[in-house]
Amino acid sequence: MLFILRPLAWVNTLILRLGRRVSVVALALMVVVILTQVFCRYVLNNALAWPDEAARFLMLWMVGLMAPSAMRWSGFVAIDTLPSALPRVPALLLTLVLLTMSLGVLVIAVQHGYAHTFGFGGKFDSSSLRVPLEWVGMEGFKVKLKFMYGSLLCCVVLLISVTVEMILRTVMELVAPDTAQPTRDEIDDMLGAD
Repeated sequence: MLFILRPLAWVNTLILRLGRRVSVVALALMVVVILTQVFCRYVLNNALAWPDEAARFLMLWMVGLMAPSAMRWSGFVAIDTLPSALPRVPALLLTLVLLTMSLGVLVIAVQHGYAHTFGFGGKFDSSSLRVPLEWVGMEGFKVKLKFMYGSLLCCVVLLISVTVEMILRTVMELVAPDTAQPTRDEIDDMLGAD
């Protein structure tokens, strides 16, 4: 099982690192877009139509790319009183059950995310967000909502990958507690820390 866990953990580390970097850029752009709107609205007294939707677009992608990292490093809000109070094996079994339930929910979410992104909802154009190619002599176009909704689908796929890694780690701890598993920090060190 370790031969599956090591490459999966390595790939997750690379993808999540890239996701965190893109999220930082998205956050910075979101701040610039919001400050632009504030300046135009309150200083120039001329509110723009596109910044609100652009900020929402960036926020969705930022969250979609950061949530898998948060899950991997236990960054979500959690009630861990029961697992902490249980002995090691029952706590690991409870963790395994909860991770398996999470995986089931995420698989259903992929189906809904795919249907929404590439189905009816994704066919519409954004009401105000457009790519202004007129600035370079080409024809501009409105952004399709599927690019916004794609953040949900991307997030859920990455969460599935992280959940599978966490399930494998938990099974390894149950089956062979003495087997040397690579920790997330060791894999990060092998790849070079952020």
